[in-house]
Amino acid sequence: MSRHQERQVLTFVVVAIAAIIGAVALIGGDSSTGTASGTTAPVETTAPVVTEAPASTDAPIGDDTSATEPPVIEASATNQDLDGEDLTTEDSCLMTVMSLRQGESGESVVCLQQALIDAGYLDSEASGTFDSPTFAAVEEMQADRDLFVDGVVGRESAISLGIWPDEESFVTRTPPPPPGSMDSMGYPLSTVSSTGKNAPPLPPNSGSGRRVVYERAGQRVWAIDDNEQIIRSWLVSGSKYSNEMPGTHQVYSRSDPSTAWNGKAWLPQMIRYQKTDIGAIGFHAIPLHVEDNSPYQTEAELGTRLSGGCQRQANADADFLWDFAQVGTTVVVI
Repeated sequence: MSRHQERQVLTFVVVAIAAIIGAVALIGGDSSTGTASGTTAPVETTAPVVTEAPASTDAPIGDDTSATEPPVIEASATNQDLDGEDLTTEDSCLMTVMSLRQGESGESVVCLQQALIDAGYLDSEASGTFDSPTFAAVEEMQADRDLFVDGVVGRESAISLGIWPDEESFVTRTPPPPPGSMDSMGYPLSTVSSTGKNAPPLPPNSGSGRRVVYERAGQRVWAIDDNEQIIRSWLVSGSKYSNEMPGTHQVYSRSDPSTAWNGKAWLPQMIRYQKTDIGAIGFHAIPLHVEDNSPYQTEAELGTRLSGGCQRQANADADFLWDFAQVGTTVVVI
């Protein structure tokens, strides 16, 4: 047989093998659902327990990291995975607040205006007042850079302008407690939680009475009893955007488990306290991918903003809060 004939035979064999593989792939699909077979059920095998079922807009948001995620504000398909310290330098002017809006003033506004001037969006001096021209410049910048256009400068807009601070500088990390350690209520501690005097002090203006306190800058939560004692404090992974609204809220609904707004993540022990136009924001355990139950992040990554709205917790901390934060519990966001 000639080499030409050998190549013809080899080509025929390769094509035949490819056709067989394609047929097998088609057979492996689930024709009744239109999805690949083998999708596992959630870890929770019992029917979900829902307390005070939420309205139709209460599907939790922001726990899938795909580029289609549409957070309430500061959303960006191109910038959602960027890290603040990647786009800022020690010599640049950085914001000292979590967001800036029209009507505000101060050094952070000067910083914003100078960044807008340098980028060619603002044709005026940095006055330190967030006025109408500054608002228009922010909107133009957001539109140009495929950010959510609302004129509010939160994390994503500030990162894009290079004025977002090093987030890690706000985070207090406590040493992992010894194995078997528990809080004053007898719940096991996670590697990122602490209790009593070992916990970081409460921030100012964090309310009073029995409550849950969430500090966005430090990515930290405290559970406080009626006597103003810290039962427990732990790190979370909160929102990358500016949709966690500061103020005093109340837990209004709970589900175990729940699902993210796009159906791609299981959210164990979901505790809702805030409603938005596209879904609910609340505390839950580290989310799991629906397709294989794998976690979206590690416990070591807590303390870093990774979600689109909710606050992700270590499983031990989620277990504690599930019992502590019943419907009606006060949640203070600062």
